[in-house]
Amino acid sequence: MQRLIRSLRALSGWRALAAAFGLGAAAALAMPPVYAVPVLLLSFPGLLLLLEGAGSRKRAALVGWAFGWGYHVAGLYWITHSILTEAERLWWFVPLAVPLLALWMGIYTVIPAVLAWMARPGWPRALVLAGGWVLAEFVRGWAFTGFPWNLLGTTWAFAALPVQGAAWIGTHGLSLLTVILALTPLLGRRAMAGGVATLLLFAGFGAWRLSGERAADLPVTLVLVQGNVAQEAKWRAESRVPIFRRYLELGQQGAAEAARVAPGTRPVIVWPETASPFLLEDDTEARRVAAESLPPDGLLLAGTVRGEWGPDGRPTKLFNSLVAIGPDARISASYDKSHLVPFGEYMPLAGLIPIRVIRGGVDFGAGPGPVALPLPGLPPVGPLICYEVIFSGRVVGAERPGWLLNITNDAWFGISAGPHQHLATARLRAVEEGLPLARAAQTGISASFDAQGKLMTSLGLGQTGYVLSPLPAAAPPTPFARLGLAIPAVLTILTLLAGWLGTRRRFSGSVAGPVPAARGAGDGRSSI
Repeated sequence: MQRLIRSLRALSGWRALAAAFGLGAAAALAMPPVYAVPVLLLSFPGLLLLLEGAGSRKRAALVGWAFGWGYHVAGLYWITHSILTEAERLWWFVPLAVPLLALWMGIYTVIPAVLAWMARPGWPRALVLAGGWVLAEFVRGWAFTGFPWNLLGTTWAFAALPVQGAAWIGTHGLSLLTVILALTPLLGRRAMAGGVATLLLFAGFGAWRLSGERAADLPVTLVLVQGNVAQEAKWRAESRVPIFRRYLELGQQGAAEAARVAPGTRPVIVWPETASPFLLEDDTEARRVAAESLPPDGLLLAGTVRGEWGPDGRPTKLFNSLVAIGPDARISASYDKSHLVPFGEYMPLAGLIPIRVIRGGVDFGAGPGPVALPLPGLPPVGPLICYEVIFSGRVVGAERPGWLLNITNDAWFGISAGPHQHLATARLRAVEEGLPLARAAQTGISASFDAQGKLMTSLGLGQTGYVLSPLPAAAPPTPFARLGLAIPAVLTILTLLAGWLGTRRRFSGSVAGPVPAARGAGDGRSSI
């Protein structure tokens, strides 16, 4: 171990950057679906040792950047699949997209790297790295419309028990705790013992929180339909009627089964994001056919595109929408996606970028933001279309809904880690807000969680069918639901302050590189 520590500390030049890249890529293995959480006990201590040997702020920044680049290349590799759906047009972009995106995302890791390099070796440096990492997560979730994908706290979403702390400190708080725990091997035996005690404490808290009775189920059965339609076939003219018929038939089968296994409950059929090949708000015939497929007390919540039209019959604006349709074929409620995907649903700096990545000449328009959408005979729902569900603390508006509904089209990402990562974020939102969450995904994974993040039902990736789910009542608002991101933000600031107070080094342009603090092996004290 001591030899490895000395070797990492002594690396310089391209070897240090290559090691940082590899350690960052290894850290991504802790993400869904692998959940190899113990790799963090190697990757983050390795990063700290490389920073110790950096010698200057510039070198520390490059080491941090390389670590972040590796982390995001490995964690976001699946984005390439979305480009392969149009390989004949964007083939040249296939080898560039993920490395370039990850290179940009890696910039955020410069923040914790430089801050940690400036801190005193030992526990102050560990605290500063942890606080800086979460500070960077906050910035990443906000800057340039935000992309808080794969927050480090997501590594605990493999089950309900490890994520119960998110009800108090949110996913960012779990990230903070994760980095601190990952660094304990470098801080001596007492720190490691404290880390184990902390894990046991959180496990006990999770077990206690899950030991209570689940809120009573409402007289509703959700029919989550998963059409399993490949993205490249989705909008072909000859495929539209067969796709529409598939969703109608699966919904009918699900409603019939719900009547058998859960008599007396109201069937609510849910289609994924843009599942309907026809614009249901404008196509009265498609809406009539959809309504005729419903039982007398049924309701259809369908993902569809909604349009606003000019005098010439051309669309002036399109919306990625959810509509509620009853047996009378009327739209009783609708929601327009508010957090759009840059380059996927609209082009930033329109007119300045000569290459248009998305097809068509009309960008999607943004809706008003998180709402509690009233539904006839149901608790109000908080609709979250696609990646709107990844924004911790930003999924509920001024009025608290009774449940959350995430409809998504993960067909873009094929059989990859992407849909698993997306599902994990949905579980965390349920725990944070204390609200049950249902999820209908085009190709999977469709699932539902109760208000404590316990998996109630799911349909696997790449399967065609439907899954029935009860709809539990909402739990009382969690501390995180009441105070939101203020809780992890305060914890992050306090962690940074503790690290800086322990540093006893003035912040100035003449700050020297880290002071070596190697000690004899086995003395139980810090070796960083």
